[in-house]
Amino acid sequence: MSLELLDKLESRVQNALETIELQQMELEEERTRAQELELHNQQLEQRTQELEQQLAVWNSKAEGLLNKLSQADAEAEPPTPGLSELA
Repeated sequence: MSLELLDKLESRVQNALETIELQQMELEEERTRAQELELHNQQLEQRTQELEQQLAVWNSKAEGLLNKLSQADAEAEPPTPGLSELA
């Protein structure tokens, strides 16, 4: 009976070791995946910053063009007569 118990114990220990090894491999895979995701996240953050800078440049250009259009409209409109000019 003691041999039977030792065989069961050995089997359980072996199963535990296999489970530990499997979990260690899974953990390593998850760490690798986490590193890949972190790198991808950094790339996306960098791209976001680049796009935000481009957007700021385009907004600045659009604002400048709108200001020029407003100035051109103001120069093209005839002056409205004042009260002294109407009399």
